[in-house]
Amino acid sequence: MVNRKGLSVSLIVALVVSASAFAQKKDDKKQSDDQKKEIQAVVKLADDAAAGQAAANDLGSAWVHEDFMKAQGNKQYAPFMVTLDPAKVTAGTVVFYWRAVSKNPPPPPPVPEGKDGKDAKKDDKKTPPKRPEYAYEDVSFVPVTPGQMPVRIARSLTLPAGPYDVYVVVKEPASAQKNAPPAKASVLKQMLTVPDFWNNELTTSSVIIAQRIDPLPAPLTPPQQAERPYALGQLEIVPVTDMKMNKKVELQTFMIVYNPKIDSMNKPDVVVEYNFCQAAPGNQPKAGEPCKAGEKFFNKTTPQALNKDTLPPQFDVTAGHQLQAGQGVPLASFPDGDYRLEIKVTDKIANKSVSRDVNFTVSGS
Repeated sequence: MVNRKGLSVSLIVALVVSASAFAQKKDDKKQSDDQKKEIQAVVKLADDAAAGQAAANDLGSAWVHEDFMKAQGNKQYAPFMVTLDPAKVTAGTVVFYWRAVSKNPPPPPPVPEGKDGKDAKKDDKKTPPKRPEYAYEDVSFVPVTPGQMPVRIARSLTLPAGPYDVYVVVKEPASAQKNAPPAKASVLKQMLTVPDFWNNELTTSSVIIAQRIDPLPAPLTPPQQAERPYALGQLEIVPVTDMKMNKKVELQTFMIVYNPKIDSMNKPDVVVEYNFCQAAPGNQPKAGEPCKAGEKFFNKTTPQALNKDTLPPQFDVTAGHQLQAGQGVPLASFPDGDYRLEIKVTDKIANKSVSRDVNFTVSGS
């Protein structure tokens, strides 16, 4: 079996909330006139992209990945990461704006009673049009260091389940100099399908692959959480951005198991298995192995048991404690090549299982 280090179980009690502060920021009297103009500029760039206009990418921006976890109020929390090309960043601060637009928006409100269509149209002419409301919208002024490798910006969304178009605008501030060239800007569009973690079915968060997982002395404040969306309770995850991994590191996984059935002590009985399959074109795996056609079984770790005997005595699903799973697996014994880690979660009380895949490449000594 592959040697592995288990992650200690922590009680992530509070479901994460990511409340958009865009409206407050946009109307905040503390914002300078220049900042208000910058916000208007990035909003217009997003509007133009949504209208189908060609989008610039002056800063070499790229969407790296997103993850999904359970949030409050039947919503999901989605931290995501965007990178910038450090060679193209010249300013010390960029404006970072993001919005999520539902592909299944709710129907428009009905016409008020006692008004026919003509009266409603007359009223519409008297009332200035309201600014569109999006499923999520926020803006930040983010300090960056030009030339520093890499330039990563992580933020989050909180959304109901469903399909969305997410627009991200990154823009350098406009120059105050006369006849200065237009400020550099990048506009990204990313399609997301947000899963439903509130349907009472056994499921898991995204499997996050971490560079490291750091303990925190206390949960972050809401402003800190907005800038560090991978902080969960009293731990903070630093996710990897590249699944090409050196043998000197370890593959460190983290996920949360949702909706397990519980016993009379409000504890689950869950087993998590970790099986590694190596790419082998043309190979047919043996019966009973977890691998697919074109793969060969490489190894597995000891299954992780999460039950009344292994969880802390105070662990209580009904109190909102989150069932954390994960392992750190050194890659020193892995031959160079492509791999798939199958993580199988079995709820022994409900007699149900779900599986998650992690694809990665091992290279280097």
